[in-house]
Amino acid sequence: MSTETEKTNDDRRKYEFRKVIEELQEYEGSGTQLVTIYIPEDKQIADVVAHVTQEHSEAANIKSKQTRTNVQDALTSIKDRLRYYDTFPPENGIVIFSGAVDSSGGRTEMVTKTLESPPDPIESFRYHCDSNFLTEPLEHMLADKGLFGLIVLDRREANVGWLKGKRVEPVKSASSLVPGKQRKGGQSAQRFARLRLEAIDNFYQEVAEMANDLFVPKRHEIDGILVGGPSPTKDEFLDGDYLHHELQDTVLGKFDVSYTDESGLYDLVDAGQEALSDQAIVEDKNQMEEFFENLHTGEKATYGFEQTRRNLIMGSVDRLLLSEDLRSDVVIYECPNGHEEYEVIDSRHTTPDHECSECREEGEVQDREDVIEHLMGIAEQRGTETIFISTDFEKGEQFHDAFGGIGGILRYSTGV
Repeated sequence: MSTETEKTNDDRRKYEFRKVIEELQEYEGSGTQLVTIYIPEDKQIADVVAHVTQEHSEAANIKSKQTRTNVQDALTSIKDRLRYYDTFPPENGIVIFSGAVDSSGGRTEMVTKTLESPPDPIESFRYHCDSNFLTEPLEHMLADKGLFGLIVLDRREANVGWLKGKRVEPVKSASSLVPGKQRKGGQSAQRFARLRLEAIDNFYQEVAEMANDLFVPKRHEIDGILVGGPSPTKDEFLDGDYLHHELQDTVLGKFDVSYTDESGLYDLVDAGQEALSDQAIVEDKNQMEEFFENLHTGEKATYGFEQTRRNLIMGSVDRLLLSEDLRSDVVIYECPNGHEEYEVIDSRHTTPDHECSECREEGEVQDREDVIEHLMGIAEQRGTETIFISTDFEKGEQFHDAFGGIGGILRYSTGV
């Protein structure tokens, strides 16, 4: 499988997970009756069933009859779902959500959803019962990943580590032997200054060696390096070319931070948020720049549902661009005279009536589906790459608001 195909499949799975998470977040229970279970791939299903059975037994002690019944019904539904699995869950584990959610008119509706093989492995078994489903661990999985090197230093100490996704991981530290600015008696000012500069240089070399040992083996995976500390320390360190030359080229910026112990790594991430954000969406920015440039020349860009769909069917779309915030459905109508037409509506809205634009007859609904699923289905048949565009930058937001979040970069101009 090609890298582009893998990325498209990965983006599609993330989109599908994101949709389910958004749906789950809207559910509420009238009491602590919504059950969430996170099951890692190395957890035996039999052990999970035993745990659920124990929780079912303990739920009999819940004072509220309604809550007791709802919790036990949810646990029974979870046990029924677990029967579909063998000894262990599928790769990366599974998450099961079940409970009686509030519905219209003061009624409740039993909902049970299973998410298999999330984007990242589930790290530990977790049972959660509350008035809302527990979705935060899945949200963290869908957050922008990225691998960034972190260096904080002053003339007393230094720490290096990783930023993996949203997790800061301190790895190495060093303390310096740089003497203070006040010299001891008997030393000439000139000799003391020379010894102090040598000590600073030795310390910078030690910090660079720590960073090189940690970062160089990952230099082809690393997305950038942030350097923090007081001035002029961080400036001297970077300007002195102490880092490996391949690492020096990946430095995203230098930032003022007050602390250079492990807490300084967290301060550095906070100080460098703008640089990190820019780096995370740099690919999206490049796609948008190419899209708007082609749109300006009128040659190889398309936008809007109908035009993009027609170009996809022709096989002329090189890359299908879809906004991450696009939440719409496409309704397919057919009139008595056989004319087929499409209408894009907000996914939260009911299906509207439709009059055929050709013969003015009323169209009958043939199908309604997620507009992203609809377009990606055509793209896959035509060998077209799909790219999801973030709205966390100006042109990405403009693409969503002004162009409906649907567009494409063409292989050749079609006039459509």
